[in-house]
Amino acid sequence: MLLDELVEAQLHARYSAIVVRVERGGRVVYERAAGTLRDDGGGSVYADTRFDLASITKVFVASVALALVARGALALDAPLVELVPEWRDSAHEAITLRMILAHIGGFRSGADYRTLFDEHVETFALREPLVAAPGERVVYSDLGFIALGVVLARCMQLALEPLVERELRGLGSERVTFARGARGEGIPATERDAWRGLVQGRVHDEKAALAGGVAGHAGLFGTARDVARLGEWYLAPRFGRPSPLPTELTLAATSEAAPDPVLRRGLGWALKTSDDNSCGPRMSAQSFGHTGFTGTCLWADPQRDLNVVVLTNAVHYGRRDLRDVRAALCGAAVAAFT
Repeated sequence: MLLDELVEAQLHARYSAIVVRVERGGRVVYERAAGTLRDDGGGSVYADTRFDLASITKVFVASVALALVARGALALDAPLVELVPEWRDSAHEAITLRMILAHIGGFRSGADYRTLFDEHVETFALREPLVAAPGERVVYSDLGFIALGVVLARCMQLALEPLVERELRGLGSERVTFARGARGEGIPATERDAWRGLVQGRVHDEKAALAGGVAGHAGLFGTARDVARLGEWYLAPRFGRPSPLPTELTLAATSEAAPDPVLRRGLGWALKTSDDNSCGPRMSAQSFGHTGFTGTCLWADPQRDLNVVVLTNAVHYGRRDLRDVRAALCGAAVAAFT
């Protein structure tokens, strides 16, 4: 089977660990795990191995925000200045939840972690000058989602880690946790760096690490099943299956909220814009998904009711673009199961 061949093709060359899961109609039709936790071994990888999900964290946190919208605790289009009074009388004052979720809040993309050692990361994200007017254009931003973490915590008067983990349990993802909840398990190693040495069982993202491993943009760990469930929350209502989120919010989240020539934006989600996107040419133009820097991705195709999850530890072998691997696996899943 082509999917099996592709899983093996880059093993111990582009990643040491991989799990691929494909669901159609909300049911698993393919799942394969291969490799080892590190390039020097460290144990085998299984279907329930937990990976550092990197920026897929953003979609989980966006889903928590939408769950709070559904309960009336937050509003998509009200300025957030009441929760973030630091933004009063500044360019930030007009920022709304919808803008942050669609990456049009005007936040800088990120920051070199080496400039943040003496900073409080959340405070930095809140006060850093904007690079665009709120609503003006897409700037994919870690800082915006770090600020979102502050908004959620203040809204619910609860620290971000217990808040996100509690809300995800309520949505049905009880095993998705930040790093503290993932320790002691066999987790694939990510990068070796001069600052931390080998990173394993700790968050890879440096800004999240400086924030204590808990942030709105990165830091969650989970399995391929957990990530597929995230996609199913947004596919299910289109096909009459139950979802923990209201249908109108799942449709809004996976519809265009902001145009962009590279990746259009929904609410938390990236939307397929061209065949050059990491879902490749075979997934339909209605597809939505997200990638993670560590080598993870999820793409869901509502035209085919297809959900493809690829979890790897690609940064273990350097910071190379994994787009070709992701596109090939998505294309093979389309060919095999539709």
